[in-house]
Amino acid sequence: MTRTRYDIVLSLSALLLCLLFFPAAAAESSTAGDEDDLERLVVLALANNPAIDASEERWRMAVHRVAQAGVLPDPMLMLQLQNGLVRDPLDLNRDPGTATVIGLSQTVPFFGKRGLQRQGAERAAEVERWQVEERRIALRRMVKETWYRIYAVDRGLDVVVKNIAALDDLVRFSETMYGVGQGLQQDVLKAQLQRSKMEEMRIDLQQRRRSLAAALNSLLYRPVEASLPAPPLLAIKAVAVTQAELEQLADAHRPALKALTAQVDKADISRALADKEFLPDFTLSLEYMLLEEAMGSEGDDMYTASVSFNLPVQRARRRAMVAEAGAEGRMVLAEREVLRNRIRQGVADGLAALDRNRRLAELYDQGLIPQATAALEVSLAAYRVGRTDFMTVLDSRMALFNLEREYHDAVAEHRTQLAVLEGLVGTPLPRDGQ
Repeated sequence: MTRTRYDIVLSLSALLLCLLFFPAAAAESSTAGDEDDLERLVVLALANNPAIDASEERWRMAVHRVAQAGVLPDPMLMLQLQNGLVRDPLDLNRDPGTATVIGLSQTVPFFGKRGLQRQGAERAAEVERWQVEERRIALRRMVKETWYRIYAVDRGLDVVVKNIAALDDLVRFSETMYGVGQGLQQDVLKAQLQRSKMEEMRIDLQQRRRSLAAALNSLLYRPVEASLPAPPLLAIKAVAVTQAELEQLADAHRPALKALTAQVDKADISRALADKEFLPDFTLSLEYMLLEEAMGSEGDDMYTASVSFNLPVQRARRRAMVAEAGAEGRMVLAEREVLRNRIRQGVADGLAALDRNRRLAELYDQGLIPQATAALEVSLAAYRVGRTDFMTVLDSRMALFNLEREYHDAVAEHRTQLAVLEGLVGTPLPRDGQ
């Protein structure tokens, strides 16, 4: 090799090393930004989503039903003309038995029924209140999951763009080496092929980004083309929780469990109310008779007071009501146990996924990516002096690309699993030191 060719190769090698490694170092030195943008999007979704508004109105409907429950029925007013004469219906003085009667009656449920009716309505309103909170948590989880998918796509695009720039330099480097007789034409073609594949990946990621942005905007009830802030660089969040602790958090905070507990209470109240149906309701009546003077009668007024009650003889119907309330209670208890079991399974899966992605991210960040970077540097140095072929350099570059992309995928999946776990237990997870 002549001195001129050697200088050209040496200069290109030094330039290529800078272009290949300095972008990676800059990316690694970036600090993870905060998630204020994400929290603002969550607040916006909760404020704009009409499904939440509908749930809140359903809750208000149930609250208004509480004021209606257990209230006495309206009293009855009776106006009566008693013992009037057919031959002279408007003459009230011809017969001493003719009287004008004014009466009031009030039906009163058996003691305890009204209180149970009100308690049942209160439990029904409580169920609706927890359903509102459950829908809020579900919406929060969906926003976060979509946001972290956008994060993975954005980081993938960053890595692809960086890799395209590196491949452009490799193409020029291979062309130069081929031009000075130190490389092969197939090296140039292979580098160009990898560059085209990266361009294909960029197009695919850009399409996925638009689709995810439209999905997130739909959750926010904004135009699908509305701009979204770019997610900042994220890091692994350390959590210090166990399976048992998360199950306790779910029992204490998960709205769906609280809604089912309120339904259990409502079913117990319905059962007690059904038992009360075997007891009669009472009707209290008071009548006042206005008597006119007639045929020597002084027409002294009279009154009538009475108490009447229904006879609960249809016992088969009432036994069916008791059985129905008991079946409802057992059904809700079973549904609550099913949900608890689903939470236990989801927590176990989520903790396993958290641990897996944390360990993978640490392995990529502290082991594989530095090792792949060193391997690429060594292969470039060896290729420069003719001790290895171009494919080794290209394979090393692509290996580093794949590891960087997988690192960001692991971080995004770790954050996604955190959002899933928070949705399962109904509250943010405690971090290390909390």
